[in-house]
Amino acid sequence: MVKKILSILLSAVLLASFSACSGPQKDPNQVVIYSCAEEFRNEHILKRLREEFPDYNINLQYISTGKCAAKLKSEGKSTEADIVIALEESHIVAIEDSLADLSEYDTSDYLPELVPQSRKYLPWEQFSGAVVINPETLKKHNLPVPQSYDDLLKPEYKGYIFAPNPKLSSTGYIFLIQMINERGEEAAYDYFDKLATNTIQFTSSGSGPVNALVQGEAAVGLGMIFQSVQEINKGVPIEILDLPGGTPYSISGLAAIDGRLENPKVKDVFDFLADTLVYEDKEFSPEQIFKDQQINVENYPQNLDYANMKGLNDAKLKERLMEKWMY
Repeated sequence: MVKKILSILLSAVLLASFSACSGPQKDPNQVVIYSCAEEFRNEHILKRLREEFPDYNINLQYISTGKCAAKLKSEGKSTEADIVIALEESHIVAIEDSLADLSEYDTSDYLPELVPQSRKYLPWEQFSGAVVINPETLKKHNLPVPQSYDDLLKPEYKGYIFAPNPKLSSTGYIFLIQMINERGEEAAYDYFDKLATNTIQFTSSGSGPVNALVQGEAAVGLGMIFQSVQEINKGVPIEILDLPGGTPYSISGLAAIDGRLENPKVKDVFDFLADTLVYEDKEFSPEQIFKDQQINVENYPQNLDYANMKGLNDAKLKERLMEKWMY
């Protein structure tokens, strides 16, 4: 009798342990999306997905680039995410082993140089950065308009600059790579050490510097061009500078976690993103990723002089560079 009771208790314990390990069952109608895009773009994506799939439980979560990359790298194929949107290319390359093969998707519309050989992701956008100013804030503090990146190191700009953190923001990383390719690694880090003295904050998001400019908290920001243009078109008095050294840029991608496209609902959502929403997103981030694409956004800079971005997608290089970043 005692043995029978012990056997029943052991079975109960094993069942409880199995249930705890397996966790709560996922809603069969739920599709989980991690997005590194800005809030206004995520709002559009979520609105359109809910219109297209009213019976699906679309769970779109904003996660900053650095945190999203670290989370996906740590969790691998066991992550709760089904789909990833707007993750910067060097981060996607680092997690390709966890991503679905997208060879079946037609890439003939894309610029061929943007299509990865691995076919583990599709281009989502090309985005660029620039030094952006708030002329009213500069005037208020009797500051001149900077004419070069080196001007930002002058003592009069101390306490008036916001910049994105390359450890956490893909926008921050493109400025670092641009500087490394232009000046060399040691000189680039020396530059950012000096810039840190004048910087109010290295933000976790690429949108942070432009937000600070809009709110009058900064006079100068290293920010995203498409976000700056959006604010300019709202009537916000900020300006994009074209400084020597070229325009830093990167690509972000659209990907699915390996095995998730076998779920018809996940595939429905992914196909709509790949066939429709990536085109609609060009109303916000309009730089060219398609062969016949034109930039039709008012006040968007044309014929950008793109900088040398050699090494941008080298995951091992990025890991080493980020170990040296101190801010």
